[in-house]
Amino acid sequence: MKKTSLWIYISLIITLAILAAINVFLPQGSFLLTPPQELPASKPVLAFVIAAIVLILYGGLGFIGLKLSQELGFADIWDSRVTNKQRFLIPALVGTAIGVFFIFADIILSQFHTLGPLPHPPFPASLVASAVAGIGEEIIFRLFFISFWVWLVSFVILKRRWQNQIFWIIAILSALAFALGHIPSVMIILGLNAVDEFPPALLSEIILLNGVLSIFAAYYFRKFGFLAAVGIHFWTDVIWHVIWGLI
Repeated sequence: MKKTSLWIYISLIITLAILAAINVFLPQGSFLLTPPQELPASKPVLAFVIAAIVLILYGGLGFIGLKLSQELGFADIWDSRVTNKQRFLIPALVGTAIGVFFIFADIILSQFHTLGPLPHPPFPASLVASAVAGIGEEIIFRLFFISFWVWLVSFVILKRRWQNQIFWIIAILSALAFALGHIPSVMIILGLNAVDEFPPALLSEIILLNGVLSIFAAYYFRKFGFLAAVGIHFWTDVIWHVIWGLI
């Protein structure tokens, strides 16, 4: 692993920990439709615990994923074969397009159930949440999940065979896991008490939106490196949560 890539990764983890801690102190407004619950500890204590979890858990899993992705031949975080246009500009454009797609998909699909459009966190929490999700969720679902399972199945079990086919199978599973992982938080936000209260149209929307984002992030993660996946996720959320949320 090149020193530049390692230091960029460490900087991302530290940034993630700081932003996750800051997010504890930001007002969530009417984002949570359920009655607010009493916090299990003071906000400074929660912020410290969350930052520690991020540094240890996310940092550790991401580092494993980073090492395995390099063994698989994926683009490094700061790969000399990747231009800044490929690393930053293209992901920003792709993320913007996906964010616009999210907006129109939500407008259309929300007509098929009574819960209305998906809610957004208030500004500036929406901006901080976009950065936290862009880094943190990409560490778990792309950098670690995809790298680990492609390495285990293709390199270890199948003796370095069918890596491309295995990659796309794992990418689809990662997209599904990413989408389903949002269901509990959506239930809390919308005040749903059981899974059977979930409208099929809303479930389809969650799988569609998160699935589209995941597939693009997986492709660009392998092709242009982890920063490209983070960029796609971040700019999608900026258009979707920050700009559309303000509108």
